Amino acid sequence: MTGAGILTRSAAPGYRPVDRGVWRALAARPAARAGFAFAAVLLLAAAAGPWLLPDPDLPDYTRQLAPPSARNLLGTDQAGRDLLARSVAGARSSLGAAVVVMALSALIGLVVGTIAGAVGGAVDTVLTRITDVLLGLPTLVLTLAVVGVLGPGFANLVLAMAVTSWAGLARIARSAAQGAWQRPDVVAARMAGVGPVRAVLGHVLPGVTAQVSVAATLGLGEAVLALGGLSFLGLGAQPPTAEWGTMLAAGRETFAHAPWQLIGPGVGLVLAVAAATLVGDALRDVTDPEYRR
Repeated sequence: MTGAGILTRSAAPGYRPVDRGVWRALAARPAARAGFAFAAVLLLAAAAGPWLLPDPDLPDYTRQLAPPSARNLLGTDQAGRDLLARSVAGARSSLGAAVVVMALSALIGLVVGTIAGAVGGAVDTVLTRITDVLLGLPTLVLTLAVVGVLGPGFANLVLAMAVTSWAGLARIARSAAQGAWQRPDVVAARMAGVGPVRAVLGHVLPGVTAQVSVAATLGLGEAVLALGGLSFLGLGAQPPTAEWGTMLAAGRETFAHAPWQLIGPGVGLVLAVAAATLVGDALRDVTDPEYRR
């Protein structure tokens, strides 16, 4: 889920772990503040939706495809369900799934890359070849192949994306672990008798985790788009589940005379991708001295 630019910049020498100074610099950037504002809007809506909005799955066939009004601010869908409530519910499912995808991908990439970079030798060679093979294949094609084996469904789609999206993050983790393993403080700790596992956990892993976290934040927007796109094609969430991709697919059928069905999921996707991109770019900039120069 990560692009070549992310791999190059995130693996730059001197890349700093995230500390308080970095967070202060991040808060001072207008782009980051805008991204956090978009994320806050989505998270607050997703959290407050169940208490403030009607049941997103409750049909009302007397109000099918009703236009936006005071009663239904975004109108209703083919089954008379409130589109604002469904859009907010879709935020919970879409954003939650994207976070799970990137968390699993980051965990796998962190473990594989750290082991490869710290152990070296034949282990590094084998793990690097596996990573190279996965990076050489289109992630979307691999995801479609795994979904074809597991079958359509939101849980299967999340699992498929997680197991096919970790290679880029593993490359970042390997590069960072190799550099950290040769740092003077790590060498001194090993010479003082600190075991390799303890050295990795105490000295190598914190910096590697920071770099992988930045790349995973940048990849979060891609994960939201990929989940929505594959659900739009019928490979992810299935009706009547409220999810942005399935809502866009349903709205496409009646777009000519009920275009308001696309407003909620469309705005949600834009805000989610913008939030992840703005925060991820700013986080990369303030933690990478070479890129800032």
